[in-house]
Amino acid sequence: MTSRERVLAALRRQPVDRVPVVEFLIDPRVAAVAVPGCLDPADCMDQLGMDAVACGARFQPIEVRGPEHWVDEWGVLYQRGPEVLDHPIKGPIATWDDLRRYTPPDPQAAHRLGALPDLVRRYKGRRAILFHQRAAFMWAAYLHGIDVLLMDLLAEPHFAEALMDMVLEVNLALARRAVRAGAEVIVLGDDYASNQGPMMSPAVFEALIQPRLQKMVTVIHEEGALAVKHSDGNLYPILESIARSGADGLNPIEPIAGMDLKTTKARVGDRMALIGNVDCGHLLPFGTAEQVRAAVRQCLADAAPGGGYLLSSSNSIHSSCRPENLVAMVRAAHEFGAGTW
Repeated sequence: MTSRERVLAALRRQPVDRVPVVEFLIDPRVAAVAVPGCLDPADCMDQLGMDAVACGARFQPIEVRGPEHWVDEWGVLYQRGPEVLDHPIKGPIATWDDLRRYTPPDPQAAHRLGALPDLVRRYKGRRAILFHQRAAFMWAAYLHGIDVLLMDLLAEPHFAEALMDMVLEVNLALARRAVRAGAEVIVLGDDYASNQGPMMSPAVFEALIQPRLQKMVTVIHEEGALAVKHSDGNLYPILESIARSGADGLNPIEPIAGMDLKTTKARVGDRMALIGNVDCGHLLPFGTAEQVRAAVRQCLADAAPGGGYLLSSSNSIHSSCRPENLVAMVRAAHEFGAGTW
């Protein structure tokens, strides 16, 4: 099988010759050490022999407020940090009047697809092309403040729904455009949970969040691509609701949040492929290569039988991950992942 065929088959829970290994994000500094001379993180993925390349939607700075702060096209103010993704501080929407006056970013802007056209040119047909963006929840949280949005889901649900619907329309158009430009898998990066559990009750998730996730998944499928739902944290209380969205895959299945790979597979593995579970909170930054190899073998034992598993970190290859551990993870996936799954 080609890498592309391997990823798409695994996401469809079909037999593969080897468990695919993928990452949605590799910090450029880690990539440059893991593969000296690589052009960018996608080139690092390719040279390491990963089965997919990935990039994300681009929302550019429109205002710089000193060395530490900047505002993006959504109007969200950020604090610069050590990671690729900076920390949101304040959004521009507090009231109904703010929402009525607000103009969201244009999903058709020339730069919106980021590196996707270049990745399609370089890797189409050889590696699976992954594109990460969001559905409705997290941009709404950035625009309004996550604590306020969570309260409004209970106290002002009509406002929360109107805000999320505005965000969703932008992201639906973006997903359609990405697939038509060559993306084969859309990764939806709205986080719903902390390590302790979901940020909202299962009832609120089912009533207000799940229908919008399902609408996004439906559009992605209509365009001919596959959908992966990414959310950090402990998702068990809302796992069934996520599975009913029709998403093809679930990521990242964080062990630090109590997400057990074998348990998760038993609960939803008949409906969703699983992607992740190699701990990036402690193991990949601080562990040894042998410990990484052992973790890979455990993940394969827990989730590869029966198919529908793609090996990946439990979030991303962030700046604290040791480059040698990234290499060890990929090599172990190649070594131990072969067989009929």
